[in-house]
Amino acid sequence: MKKYIYALGFFDGVHLGHQKLLSECVRLSKEYGCAAAAITFDRHPKSLFTEKPTVLISTIPDRKLLLHRYGMELVRVLPVTRETMSQPWQDFLQDLLKDGAAGFVCGDDFRFGHRGEGNHEKLAQFCVQQGLPCTVVPEQAMGDIRISSTYIRRQIETGDMATAVRFMGHPYTLTGTVVHGQKLGRRLGIPTANLRLPEGLGIPRFGVYACCVLIDGVRYPAVTNIGTRPTVEGQGITVEPWILDYSGDLYNREITIEFYKFLRPEQKFPSLEALQAEIRLNAEQTRELVSKEFT
Repeated sequence: MKKYIYALGFFDGVHLGHQKLLSECVRLSKEYGCAAAAITFDRHPKSLFTEKPTVLISTIPDRKLLLHRYGMELVRVLPVTRETMSQPWQDFLQDLLKDGAAGFVCGDDFRFGHRGEGNHEKLAQFCVQQGLPCTVVPEQAMGDIRISSTYIRRQIETGDMATAVRFMGHPYTLTGTVVHGQKLGRRLGIPTANLRLPEGLGIPRFGVYACCVLIDGVRYPAVTNIGTRPTVEGQGITVEPWILDYSGDLYNREITIEFYKFLRPEQKFPSLEALQAEIRLNAEQTRELVSKEFT
């Protein structure tokens, strides 16, 4: 059976604190001749105990994409059910041993098992008894601010995308399938790809962002609007990137948007011509920002 060093956590947003943990997982896996793997969950454990949904930064596909990017060969997504969450913490670890666990890495705030009775201290003791390597990574900070998914989510929701990106160590990432829209952008010479905002995510501040879009492994600059499109009386919240330097049919295809900077709030313009002029200005701003990012 293949052996793994498992990184344990929820990893919402895969921020700089998580990356410290993942890099330690990669280091241990190389030292012990194992593969690096991450355990995450299909929804936040808190969702079992409250009717209010737990708002997240990243979907499961985006979380997996980022975990792989930071060195995880395998990502296991465990279901959050009352049965699994009532499992004794020892049984949780024993099940992972049966699945090839040869060591563990976790943060000092990680809790697991029935009523969260498992913690980093009990994990370390378990590993001593089993003769397994174990590393507990302390919380990380930037200046005097603790790096946390909660703090980053707040920056995204208030439009401070630049700070969110700094604390994540990578752009805010959103993957989705392109759907049919009103096709108004095409008539304006500004064709957009339309995505629906996935349920359960924190909604970034309505407005226009400097982004890149990944298509078949190629990164294109993009001006992206999130909101309700008040100038054209849009319906519902949409995510609409105008992908610069790209032409082709993207309907029903999956694309990944990387958000770098908030450019301006969403607003209602007096005419379509005024909207078109502002979007073209935003395109130039995006090109300048992206050129600095990747040069």
